[in-house]
Amino acid sequence: MMDIDLKSKTLILYCTFAGFISAWAISGLLVIVDIASQSPTGSFFGVIGISLGFYDSANSQYIGFILHLATGTVAGNIFGQVALFWNKLFPNTLKKGIISGIIVGVSLWFVLFLPLATFIIQPKLDSFVSSAPNQYVFAIANNFEGLYPLIAIGSLGFHVVYGIVMGFIAWRILDIKVLVVR
Repeated sequence: MMDIDLKSKTLILYCTFAGFISAWAISGLLVIVDIASQSPTGSFFGVIGISLGFYDSANSQYIGFILHLATGTVAGNIFGQVALFWNKLFPNTLKKGIISGIIVGVSLWFVLFLPLATFIIQPKLDSFVSSAPNQYVFAIANNFEGLYPLIAIGSLGFHVVYGIVMGFIAWRILDIKVLVVR
């Protein structure tokens, strides 16, 4: 068991860092979505950007990537804040870290990804199939046409992996801190 103050503000910092690292890790795995949609690498992030009105290929991918990293980082931060007040989520063991992380990942999928994908991104992509502002947007919309069910279910798996990685990193950082402090 760890001898760490449950009210330590460093927990928030550690969980924020864990969320950031986990978002980077999942970003690498998202190449699988590009392969499944037969799109160039980075197209998944491009979908996020074009849904927000950035129709240039480079800008849309960077905007999507930055928003993806920011979301993962903020989710880690929120996890740390909640864990301070709800001790059952505090990642003081490997098992609790992973279970808590999975809870965060699934919650993120259910509260943020699913509504955004269902009500904003997918309708926007569907409209771009018939009327796109440029060839890049048309190609992306065309490549992702009909893949919504696969992406929605597959993203649940990605969010679970995000949670496992985040929970593991948060636990490990806390465990290392305790070892160093002793």
